[in-house]
Amino acid sequence: MKVAVFSTKPYDRQFLSAANSPIQHELVFFEPRLHRNTAILAAGFPAVCVFVHDLVDAPTLEILASGGTRLIALRCAGFNNVDLKAAANLGINVVRVPAYSPYGVAEHAVGLILSLNRKIHRAYNRVREGNFSLTGLLGFNLNGRTVGIIGTGKIGLILGQIMKGFGCDLLAYDVYRNPELEALGGKYVELPELFANSDIISLHCPLTPETHHLINAETIAQMKPRVMLINTSRGALIDTQAVIEGLKSRKIGSLGVDVYEQESDLFFEDLSGEIIQDDVFQRLTTFPNVLVTGHQAFFTEEALHNIGETTFANITDIEQGRPCPNEIRAQPEVAAQALAN
Repeated sequence: MKVAVFSTKPYDRQFLSAANSPIQHELVFFEPRLHRNTAILAAGFPAVCVFVHDLVDAPTLEILASGGTRLIALRCAGFNNVDLKAAANLGINVVRVPAYSPYGVAEHAVGLILSLNRKIHRAYNRVREGNFSLTGLLGFNLNGRTVGIIGTGKIGLILGQIMKGFGCDLLAYDVYRNPELEALGGKYVELPELFANSDIISLHCPLTPETHHLINAETIAQMKPRVMLINTSRGALIDTQAVIEGLKSRKIGSLGVDVYEQESDLFFEDLSGEIIQDDVFQRLTTFPNVLVTGHQAFFTEEALHNIGETTFANITDIEQGRPCPNEIRAQPEVAAQALAN
């Protein structure tokens, strides 16, 4: 099948080409993101392959459909950037890669926790400047602390396993209980109880209308003073302005994020020579107790390999008329079920 692949960097082309080698789909790589102004590039392509920042809304889908596209292949787990109802109305199938880097994302979340707690990023910069003072670098033992995990699918479970190894107590919230997390000693509670009793809160749920701005002024007020907040899931789970106020009031003791609500114009690009126009993001990066990484939690060799293999297996299933286990449809229960993934 002829596939237009958008939002590609050199590493994408390397791993996708390797995964496609035994299958031999016809791939054409485009560096720009997919949106209504670039959709014309996909004219004549039965399949379009997209990533997290591609905007597959109704106008974009209409342009794609008029050009002959009948398949959207997401090379990511989240699908909040796709209008599923519009796709269904236009007869376009949508498939995704539901689990490609659960260990990578969970391990990155732990890296953020360790770095923020022991101020490793700040210590690194000090030592490079010949400053060996320990003032301001005081941390705490993870052993005995309580970690609240919101979303206990594959990634949330792995994070729980790692933090249990540190000797942490686990609180959890999800629409579906994971018996493996309960076997670790994890206790499922409602969100207010999780907020009130967690020293560290880590988000591992998808972005849906129900989870949009899950972390806001009201929920921050329910949290323990000096709580550590971690987000490696989707940026819009957090109301950034409310979090900034929480940092200023010291209600939030530290923040580690690999995602940002308005990241699509920033992340995956080299803007080191530019003036970044996003004042909210710029304010966020001024705090000494905030650590931001550029959506790299998934970025491991294993993940890129898995993304490629699953993406082309999905495309082949649809091409050959077989049921695809990773197809997603516009159904009312999708949002609720997604929290467990």
